[in-house]
Amino acid sequence: MAVSAALPLALGFSVPLQRPADCGADRYFDSSRLACAPCGAHQRQSAGGSSCVCEPGYRMVSSNGGFTVTCEKCPENMSGVTQDGWNCITCPKGLTSKGNCKCLYNEILVERSVDGILLNEALCVHCNGSEQSFSASDASGNRCVRCEKTFIQVSKSCDCNSPNILTGGLCFLAHEGLPPKGVAAVRFAQLGITLTSAWFLKNLQSSAFACWLYSNLTACQALGNMCVMNMNSLSSSRTDACGLFQYIFVSTARVGVTHSIPYWRHNLPWLYYGDQPGLASQVLEKNNFPTSFTFKGTDKDVKLKFIAASFDAAGNFLKWQSLEGGILQLCPDTQTKLNAAYVFGTTYQQSCKISVSKILLDFANPVFYDLFLEYNDGNGQQHLWAVPVLNLNLQYNEKLVNQGSNMNNWLLTRRFFLVDALSGKENDLEKPPSVVRIASKITISIRLVSHTQRGTIYPPLITVAYTDVLIQNPETQSVMVSFAVSYEMNQSEAQIQTDIALGVLGGLAVLWSLLKTAGWKRRTGSSIIDLQTVFRFLLFYAGDLANVFFIVTVGTGIYWLVFFKALQFLHLLVSQLAIDIFFIDWERPKGKVLKAVEGEGVIKSAAAPVSIWRTYFIANEWNEIQTVRKINPLFQVLAVLFFLEVVGFSNLALMDASSSLARSRESYVAPWSRILRFGVSAALWVAIAILQVIFFAVIYERFVEDKISQFVDLCCVSNISVFLLSHNCFGYYIHGRSVHGHADTNMEEMNMNLKREAENLCSQRGLLPNTDGQTFQISISRKMRLHYDWIHETLTRKRGPARLLDSSANTFEQSTRAYNAMNKFLSSFIDHVHKETDYIVKDKLLLERILGMEFMEPIEKSIFYNDEGHSFSDVLYYGNETTLLIFDILFFSVVDLASQSFVLAAILTYLQQEIFRFIRNTLGQKNLASKTLVDQRFLI
Repeated sequence: MAVSAALPLALGFSVPLQRPADCGADRYFDSSRLACAPCGAHQRQSAGGSSCVCEPGYRMVSSNGGFTVTCEKCPENMSGVTQDGWNCITCPKGLTSKGNCKCLYNEILVERSVDGILLNEALCVHCNGSEQSFSASDASGNRCVRCEKTFIQVSKSCDCNSPNILTGGLCFLAHEGLPPKGVAAVRFAQLGITLTSAWFLKNLQSSAFACWLYSNLTACQALGNMCVMNMNSLSSSRTDACGLFQYIFVSTARVGVTHSIPYWRHNLPWLYYGDQPGLASQVLEKNNFPTSFTFKGTDKDVKLKFIAASFDAAGNFLKWQSLEGGILQLCPDTQTKLNAAYVFGTTYQQSCKISVSKILLDFANPVFYDLFLEYNDGNGQQHLWAVPVLNLNLQYNEKLVNQGSNMNNWLLTRRFFLVDALSGKENDLEKPPSVVRIASKITISIRLVSHTQRGTIYPPLITVAYTDVLIQNPETQSVMVSFAVSYEMNQSEAQIQTDIALGVLGGLAVLWSLLKTAGWKRRTGSSIIDLQTVFRFLLFYAGDLANVFFIVTVGTGIYWLVFFKALQFLHLLVSQLAIDIFFIDWERPKGKVLKAVEGEGVIKSAAAPVSIWRTYFIANEWNEIQTVRKINPLFQVLAVLFFLEVVGFSNLALMDASSSLARSRESYVAPWSRILRFGVSAALWVAIAILQVIFFAVIYERFVEDKISQFVDLCCVSNISVFLLSHNCFGYYIHGRSVHGHADTNMEEMNMNLKREAENLCSQRGLLPNTDGQTFQISISRKMRLHYDWIHETLTRKRGPARLLDSSANTFEQSTRAYNAMNKFLSSFIDHVHKETDYIVKDKLLLERILGMEFMEPIEKSIFYNDEGHSFSDVLYYGNETTLLIFDILFFSVVDLASQSFVLAAILTYLQQEIFRFIRNTLGQKNLASKTLVDQRFLI
């Protein structure tokens, strides 16, 4: 049976967040409680923060691993303390800040003789001496240390002779009440094999004894880890790792629980929730998560701040780790995309195939995680909410437990790992494992609470499925792994509403069919209900019921389709309005001018100023192409309306069998079909849009005007480059550096430069020598982004005077200096001046182009990807024509379905196009002025 306990009413699995750094000098971090605990008298926190040590001048009398330490003051003539802290000693050359003896440079402190006897006075020589003491040589044999404390406690020597029990390098006194002898076996159910684990054989019994007898924290954690490595196996007969853990859990009920959680026993890790029927639904649905989230706002309420307490296999607490950065994602990806997994409302899916050899190399030592979700209460206090784990490989009596779709049958656990290459080692811990267990599928499920509009969620659930791999040839073996963050919403209410609609409309369909049948009977002059009447009624009812199904299904489908497509369009609009952009001016001063110095009355020579008009000109051109589309929106609306109303395609939406586009006024006109109206109008929209795209791409942009390509050419002629960041560490670069060195020149020289270029008498325009590539996709390093943001703080003028600038300067001078600093930094970055923020240029792989992602993460250097097209248009309307077109089609169709008027739908569609274009232009212009420091008055 699993560990179980009664669940108090309205119990929340919430604990306060405390880190080792929060404990201070007089407290230590208790890893079993994940909280700070006070040290005793004359004690202070150890260097690692997870235990207590005696203060300088005090020696340890007893200790059980830092949980309980007793200290005693040293006498005046022996004021020093030995390195191990257990004895007092005279220090002839003074004391360190920690109260230990110190020696001069290149001297070795010797506190014991060669055979371990403690000296009365420390020597600064090599280990030597002859007095008897509780000491033994270490594994290397080059220094004397005090032997393991359990040997001294049990045998008063460094030997562990019979009948004492020696296990795992520890000595235990044989007496009744010890935990039963453990079975050092690990069951790999998928492979159908059971192995005797070398790690379990060495540490299982000693960890159980030390946890039981001394409440040793690391031993208890190590025992819990071995239970997790055995897939939280539950057995009614075997005393495996989980059986020993359960034995200690039940036997230590008197010591109390941690944070009022009945499944978290004091000194023990929290492994299980319990096995009461229906407990899982109480844990996951009874209490809402205490805080709400939103799709917009500050960073604190748009990100899910998952944090994990991590432990090594030996039970040592490692650190608190945020999931941002991809610690649970085994597949490689960019930092930005890894972090995107925890943005609220973002459904994340990642999968890949990893070789077993890489897994063995990267995950030689397993790390165990207790996952929490961080939040702040009303007083700003940080708290943690425990995230339960659904282990799909949980075993009971050596068989997999069916963790099916019924939540009431789930057995929830707490701790999990990514890769276990330790328990599968059979004979020697130094040799490779025979079996490795991998978390091949990890899913974090987040469910929205019904009947709420505030972003309230239920406690998240992490589902883990493991794959057992029998090691044969690691170089050729591989395993498919995946990580996902999914969002779910209870559709039962929508299902109920749909059922009600079907029931009500179905009943009305019956009545309507009866009325039509009665009318038909009256028209036929028959009053007898015969078989023909019943058959006629069934025909009427089938037609009416089909209409009912159409109304319900199409109405529901259109609602969800339009809702989510509108969200996509709004997301596109917002993302384009928040891009970072800067125009790099490569122009350099030509000559010097005489300039009067204010306040000094003298005239000095200075570098000739560089004209800003080229930058203003490029900014205006960028402002103009922000809403340029691949089609003409007005022509699109008019053409669709022309074909529907003038040519007569609307007649194809009538509920008859005729395919004629022209109908006479005298003939019978059938009713409109909503589904046909939608089909005809959508088909016309798509067909005309495709023809427009072909016309503009093949004819207009080639022979008349291509504004996107012309903008790139204009940048080169103007000696201006464009640096764009659409994401935190991803964006685009347009290389506009003039091959002639200067662009601020007269007409004659400009024409001469263009002529030289046309005759190939100068170098090519590309960023790299002898290339024409001017546009790039860029993936910048984190260091580069931090440097960019540091300068940009002044450019955006949101945080007061920048650290680079004189605080007495006015806003205009600060902005000008910030602009010059950014221009200098970016131009030097392009010229490879800063080696710490350098970059490389490469081609994208075919798969990278297809998937629209980058496989290589820019850790040390940024990466410029050659761009054969103009992918920077992705931040413009031009590169998002599909989304805009679908939104226009849906808007037109919804208005038409509501009004049954193609004319009104066309008018309103054009109006919404113009409204959103105005919004995009206006806000985009403000963003352009803010990010580039171009005065908005010059943007026309």
